[in-house]
Amino acid sequence: MSITDDIAEFALADCQAASALSMMRLSIFDWAACGIAGCHEPASKIVRDMVLHEGGADEAILFGGGKAPARAAALVNGVTSHALDFDDTHFSHIGHPSVAVVSAALAVAQAVEAKGDDFLQGTLAGAEASIRIGSWLGREHYQAGFHQTGTAGCFGAAIASVRLLGCNHAEMAQAIGLASTRAAGLKSQFGTMGKPYNAGTAAAMGVEVALLAKAGFLANADGLDADQGFGPTHGGIADTSAFDSMGTDWLFEQVSHKFHACCHGTHAMIEALQKIESDPAQIRKIEVRTNPRWLKVCNQLEPSTGLEAKFSYRFIAALVLHGYETARLDTFSNPLTQDKSLTDTRDKVTVVADDTISEAGASVKLTGPSGTVESSADISTSMGLDERRAKLTAKAEALIGDRVELLEAAVLYGETPDLDRLGQLLGQGE
Repeated sequence: MSITDDIAEFALADCQAASALSMMRLSIFDWAACGIAGCHEPASKIVRDMVLHEGGADEAILFGGGKAPARAAALVNGVTSHALDFDDTHFSHIGHPSVAVVSAALAVAQAVEAKGDDFLQGTLAGAEASIRIGSWLGREHYQAGFHQTGTAGCFGAAIASVRLLGCNHAEMAQAIGLASTRAAGLKSQFGTMGKPYNAGTAAAMGVEVALLAKAGFLANADGLDADQGFGPTHGGIADTSAFDSMGTDWLFEQVSHKFHACCHGTHAMIEALQKIESDPAQIRKIEVRTNPRWLKVCNQLEPSTGLEAKFSYRFIAALVLHGYETARLDTFSNPLTQDKSLTDTRDKVTVVADDTISEAGASVKLTGPSGTVESSADISTSMGLDERRAKLTAKAEALIGDRVELLEAAVLYGETPDLDRLGQLLGQGE
């Protein structure tokens, strides 16, 4: 069978792994909290206003209120839930696996009035496939400038949508083929509204190709890996080992949730710095060592906006050393990027590429009058489901206040997610 056939066969089968399904529910919970908190971000409002102005069938609920056709709702909700850049990531392919998939799956689930279990199975299949396709494309795809959240995410969104539409194997393959000519997203948009837009378009295109495949639209089903297909034309390395044990082992269980409101590549540095007590005024030099792959992602030297600050090792180091809480959304604001005490500390920071450090790690060295202090951290350290849930609940409380209990009831309690309750919360906004 072809790669597309293998993916289609996997995607149409149910997952029996309780741990993977539990992790997916935690990510849906986290996705919803990020989206509710992000619904008043400028990017979210602009896209939502555009969609509401266009109108159409009232199929799916939008973050912040209103209804729209499933494809348009996926666009709005994808942008909104990624607007804060606070949603989950995965280091196997350096992308956000849930944002496009859940946004697409919920829109389709509401449109077809799917059950909570079908929604949960669809999101997990889509997210797992997205991670594996991203790994098949490899780091070269990412280093070339493609944003895996938008590219691999589009395939995952399509797969989740196809499942929820009740399609067969052939239709699943057609949707994957169509996604290969629609998937897009560039890292050059990082630090701008274009980054969450990548997530939104991935979700919307996933819904679109699924609807077309269901309607009988025909394309090259092998568009993913065919000659001049998506992989060969987008810097993919065609690592077929990425599909080993698919359906048996679940890579999604290694998903990483964000507990700092900035690029995940900076989190190990933050946690290394938080171990050190120091007076920033006394520091003469700060050295941050990180995996070289992050230098094209989160090494903006002199950010001038809050969005840019989320992708700046130097500025985030200054924030941490001055005692700012990096889990707070308002820490990454435009005015703070111009604060002289922060910019003075920022200018003491040197970022060094070190290929002996893993993508989940970082080390720091602070030099002052009394000598040098060193620290390191690695955020890939395993965390049990109970501890993760507690940390995500605390994060959600900071984002959406007392509505966290309603969100827990909608997503985490009961045998499956309650889509009616979840939709009501999304529509309330911030």
